[in-house]
Amino acid sequence: MNPARDPDATDRDAADLDGDLGFDEPSTDQSFENALAKGRDGTRLSVDDATELLATGTDTEGIDPVRKERVLELADRRRREEVGDEVTFVANLNNNVTTACNTGCLFCNFKDSAHAFEADSDADHAGFTKTPAESRAIVEDALDMGVYEVCSVSGLHPALALNGEHHEILRSYDDPESDVNYKPPSAYATDPGTYVDQIEAMSVGEIHVHSMTPEEAYHAARGTDWDYETVYRELATAGLDSAPGTAAEILVDEVRDVICPGKIRTDDWVAAMEGAMAAGLDTTATMMYGHVETVEHRAEHLGVIRDLQDRTGGITEFVPLSFIHQNTPLYRHGVVDSGPSRDEDELVVAVARLFLDNVDHVQASWVKSGDSHGLKLLNCGADDFMGTILSEEITKRAGGDYGEFRSFDDYVEMITAIGRTPVERSTDYRTRRRIDPDDGPHGPRLGPRADGTPMLPDRSTGTSGASGGEADGGPADADD
Repeated sequence: MNPARDPDATDRDAADLDGDLGFDEPSTDQSFENALAKGRDGTRLSVDDATELLATGTDTEGIDPVRKERVLELADRRRREEVGDEVTFVANLNNNVTTACNTGCLFCNFKDSAHAFEADSDADHAGFTKTPAESRAIVEDALDMGVYEVCSVSGLHPALALNGEHHEILRSYDDPESDVNYKPPSAYATDPGTYVDQIEAMSVGEIHVHSMTPEEAYHAARGTDWDYETVYRELATAGLDSAPGTAAEILVDEVRDVICPGKIRTDDWVAAMEGAMAAGLDTTATMMYGHVETVEHRAEHLGVIRDLQDRTGGITEFVPLSFIHQNTPLYRHGVVDSGPSRDEDELVVAVARLFLDNVDHVQASWVKSGDSHGLKLLNCGADDFMGTILSEEITKRAGGDYGEFRSFDDYVEMITAIGRTPVERSTDYRTRRRIDPDDGPHGPRLGPRADGTPMLPDRSTGTSGASGGEADGGPADADD
């Protein structure tokens, strides 16, 4: 279970790192040429093969530009063979419930110390906690704009419990704050309700609720003997439709020991994903890379995801998340001096396409990479381009500056510019609508209240139309 964290622990833990993490540079018994040949032949790649391709050969330092292009070309060809030339996106909204969290992840600048949210605290912070009624109002407004997915990923607020029974169990501990990271809602200025309350509040108007990461599911079961399937079934009854496979970071425990020592381990992340799928929920899978890990760690992470998909078949897409470093403890204390390079971004997408032969869809992120580089990633093996989002805080707080909203017209213009076909999709990919670029202005049509009207007013004219630029403000999932 996650213990309560000292609010200063994140910075202290980062300051204690001396820069030498003890991770050896990878080398394998495989060769780059053999790995590429296996990818070309359609033979299932090993973790060593993926390591060679991600490194463009462990026999040389740095990324070889010629070898890199060979990997990208192969991955783009594989993408075309497997999913065609469609580029999908979804009309979605982020509604993160709270920034209150004491877990202390060193890559994160989204959270605020939960102590600052207490009713008697005079600490100044820029965070928030939304009541279930506020979450419902946000989703209702989004439905009127044609949105049909709400994505919600939040901090681990000590007052959040799965339901009323969970509150009773947590209160029964002798020292619930230390034992199970729990304080009652009455201790805080704003009561976040329970996880069930929040899911029920957001589950209105046939919207698809995409929420409850493995870490949040762990928080929703802390102090009990409930398994993950039990937790996710309770949430599914409340209206949860699918679960984001975030909180994965790098699924290698020696890396997690450095960047998120207070978070669940790899085995627990896998168990939570299996529990969600056993409860009948689709999931996604992510990898947050470009901090302290090696390319071998990235390959091992892909191996965990592929093995999980072999057993379950419930992962709809893989979402690579490029580490945004500027405002994070890892950067403030000199543990890292940057995030991944553009070359690394391209190779992660490409190798994911080649290695994850059982996951159909790979996402490119304009939030992490910007429009132009995001489009480049669509030519490296990716076939999905996220969603409209409307509000993005996780990446923004970490230092991202590529905006928080893309209109349907933005999508159509960008996707057709690279010769691909824009397609509006549902969260689960089971419903798709090809978009005619000449039939604009464009808006969502798949949502319960969608009629093709552009989602937001045109900021330059004040009339209905697409927003061509970046929006101000907001949260982020890194998932959709």
